[in-house]
Amino acid sequence: MTAPDNWQKSSYSSFGDGDSCVEIADLDTHIAIRDSKTPTRATLTFPTPAFAAFVEALKEPHHS
Repeated sequence: MTAPDNWQKSSYSSFGDGDSCVEIADLDTHIAIRDSKTPTRATLTFPTPAFAAFVEALKEPHHS
């Protein structure tokens, strides 16, 4: 897998601790995630469908 060159930071990262954010990059079949404060350290990669399911689960209302 090649290193991504299309990192994107959340639009929410511009408020408050703007440097404390994760960045994502689309790698066709996978999504890469890294810490924006330490971009040269390790990244995590997930298959695109798994990442999409994770994001959708975050959007669901949670009941306690």
